[in-house]
Amino acid sequence: MGLNARNLQSEVPMRPIDLARRHGLSTQAVRNYEEDGILPAAGRSAHGYRTYTPLHAQALAAFLALVPGHGHRSAASIMRAVNRGATDEALRLVDESHARLLDDRRTLRAVADALRDLTPAVEPGSAPAPAAETAGPGAGRTFVGALAAELGIRPATLRTWERAGLVRPRRDPLTGYRLYAEADVRDARLVHLLRRGGYLLDQIAPVIDRVRTAGGPEPLEATLRDWHGRVSARGRAMLAGAAELAAYLREREEDDVPSPHSPKATA
Repeated sequence: MGLNARNLQSEVPMRPIDLARRHGLSTQAVRNYEEDGILPAAGRSAHGYRTYTPLHAQALAAFLALVPGHGHRSAASIMRAVNRGATDEALRLVDESHARLLDDRRTLRAVADALRDLTPAVEPGSAPAPAAETAGPGAGRTFVGALAAELGIRPATLRTWERAGLVRPRRDPLTGYRLYAEADVRDARLVHLLRRGGYLLDQIAPVIDRVRTAGGPEPLEATLRDWHGRVSARGRAMLAGAAELAAYLREREEDDVPSPHSPKATA
């Protein structure tokens, strides 16, 4: 909760250790935050020691609340902008973080939809789907031309995906031709679905890594649930951070804190 202006003016100054103890931090961490511009500049006692006010406590609370949702770097940039009086810049940075979260939600939804397309449901009592046609030595292997035809793309596109690390075919030891195993075909289908959804190759790469780490689409369901949980947690954390940031902005306005470049600050 924010402190009112009367409290800001009436409470005695705090030492770095007083501010640190409130949040389980070290005094050095508090000093570092001040030096980095995350906190406003501290006052000095008659003996030259740093002194902080409840406004500094609110600034620290805002920063620590922003970190879980926005990350340390973005949270620090937001606080620096506020402390130099660039409120619009701070709000723009907040908006950018929300946009990234929205992109993550869209990617998560696209991956879930793509995985459902990769594993269509089989009606009870029906025969299993026939295996994909293969070419070359060994079952479960597909040549680049056959896979490209199946996906409706050019072989050159598959080679582009290969250079990006999204598919990893092996070479036939006799002919040198590319051979796609079942897992490679799965990856290519998933890449194709996501590309159709408008996702860039560098956005698709971590998705493919997740599928490979999980061992396929089916085990990835648990990963998707965890991913969804973390996205939701970030959204909630952003709400908490927004509340503390709004309180800090309000306290600065009520306390009439000047920007570092205003005439009042340099007088």
